[in-house]
Amino acid sequence: MASTASEIIAFMVSISGWVLVSSTLPTDYWKVSTIDGTVITTATYWANLWKTCVTDSTGVSNCKDFPSMLALDGYIQACRGLMIAAVSLGFFGSIFALFGMKCTKVGGSDKAKAKMACLAGIVFILSGLCSMTSCSLYANKITSEFFDPYYVEQKMGYVYNGATSVLSSRTKYHGGEGDLKPTNPSKQFDKNAYV
Repeated sequence: MASTASEIIAFMVSISGWVLVSSTLPTDYWKVSTIDGTVITTATYWANLWKTCVTDSTGVSNCKDFPSMLALDGYIQACRGLMIAAVSLGFFGSIFALFGMKCTKVGGSDKAKAKMACLAGIVFILSGLCSMTSCSLYANKITSEFFDPYYVEQKMGYVYNGATSVLSSRTKYHGGEGDLKPTNPSKQFDKNAYV
């Protein structure tokens, strides 16, 4: 009786893990970055394995599907393949586990059911390794891009030069106290312009 209860609990845990991996595959927010202004968030960039989207401050989203599988980065192709393999292996593992449980009437003798349950366990372990490898690969790519100072695809382009006084900023940007016309309009405002 205790072995039947442990089999049912193990089956339910493995099925719930397979459902969670299956629900992770189409999730939109695999990667999220925001472009913040000083007062409001002006844009949110998010991506998954299938598309990239941008949402502005009004809540309007503009999405673009990845056009071709051959034009994708290698890590996205690998993550897609590993996640699809994890979902497929989890499906077959759940079928093998259902046939290998002692409380079911299908599957043959006890020896055949034990082999089927062992096969189901191996398939579930492979499914878990595939999903773990896929998520780790994607997370590693995101963190390496975030900490790389030369990767500027989703980073802001301004440099903070420290706090300056009004007089020093006037001479720095205008060339003197009497001239009020800025020499470079894009550098007229600093990071703390609205403070």
